[in-house]
Amino acid sequence: MEKVKKRRMKISPRVKKGAALLLLMMLAIYVSAQDGNAGIESANTKVRSYFINGEKLMYAVGGLIGLIGAVKVYQKWNSGDPDTAKTASAWFGSCIFLVVVATIIKAFFGV
Repeated sequence: MEKVKKRRMKISPRVKKGAALLLLMMLAIYVSAQDGNAGIESANTKVRSYFINGEKLMYAVGGLIGLIGAVKVYQKWNSGDPDTAKTASAWFGSCIFLVVVATIIKAFFGV
């Protein structure tokens, strides 16, 4: 009978290192995913804390837009432009929009 030689497939060191690195990455992802709820809760708290400052920023931008709009309407009114009312309503509408959006977002998300 003939002896059958078993040939072993040689795995290169590069492949071994890659497999070990992949295994370590999977282990790290598994360990870090264990505390996912705490991470989500932390993100929720941080985003909600930013909203108060964002709301103040929206009010400030609305006030700035209102001042710029008032100056533009005043200039048009003094020059006798016939569409002064249209310009005034557009600027006033943008100010109201910013205030309403901030209020609706606050009410919708319960911040």
